[in-house]
Amino acid sequence: MKNLITKINTVGQEMVVVTGTSTGIGAATARQLGKRGFHVLAGVRTNMDADKIRDINIEPIMLDITNEVHIPALIERITSDKKQRPIRALINNAAIEINAPIEVLPLSEWRRQFEVNLIGQVAMIQALLPELFKSKGTVINISSIGGKVAMGGYGPYAATKFALEAVSDSLRREVEQLGVKVVVVEPGAVTSEMSKRVRSNAQRITNEMTKEQRSRYSKLMHAMVSQAESYIDKAVSAEKAGQIIANILNNKRPRTRYTIGSDAAMLSVLIKYLPDRLLDKLIARSMKPHLNAELF
Repeated sequence: MKNLITKINTVGQEMVVVTGTSTGIGAATARQLGKRGFHVLAGVRTNMDADKIRDINIEPIMLDITNEVHIPALIERITSDKKQRPIRALINNAAIEINAPIEVLPLSEWRRQFEVNLIGQVAMIQALLPELFKSKGTVINISSIGGKVAMGGYGPYAATKFALEAVSDSLRREVEQLGVKVVVVEPGAVTSEMSKRVRSNAQRITNEMTKEQRSRYSKLMHAMVSQAESYIDKAVSAEKAGQIIANILNNKRPRTRYTIGSDAAMLSVLIKYLPDRLLDKLIARSMKPHLNAELF
């Protein structure tokens, strides 16, 4: 009993920063960590989202990771903490997902997605590493199985996640000998607000295509949405994903990568052993039942 009390008290003296906690995996992760006694600095972008996530051990922080003012304000909050609690972990979760064939997505959309999904993550890492070195803490980057295999139509989002995987590998090889652990989490299908926006984003992109582009890619756009929506019933809940991420902090020597969901686990194995052309055929076969879908 005495050891248990000591452990709970120790956890209660540690803070965790989680970005993108308005909905989905981020919100679920923040709640899991709060229940386990961590003091969670939960990044949100609106007062309404702050009110929704605020709870025991969860302190909402206005944090747009592309905002040059918000990140210094977060660091000020951490370094001026009255209880002088160390930072146990940074969980880089904030992201956006806009999928389209490479030819048609405007460069402004490419830049925006990289700004949020990669540059913003690096900004958070750079800002928090000094505190994480002090605490021998952990960086957990929420990637995607799309950071391992890029299906047709998913190139823009997958490109940001492939890049985040590279940053994570490099960071791990730079800082682990200095005491900071680096972990990548690769979810597959997870029920979240992001996944629910697939249809509306696809419809917007399709409407913005030229006539020639629609003749080339409209079937692909419909198939992407149909396939994504067919996974909803099989998807891992955001709450389960949050539990898996929170559990990583219980591990003194965590793995370098974790998948979430059977689809992510299966794909991570296939890409290790299958040649590209065979993988292409398997992906095309999985898309085939959805090619005649007319959804918008």
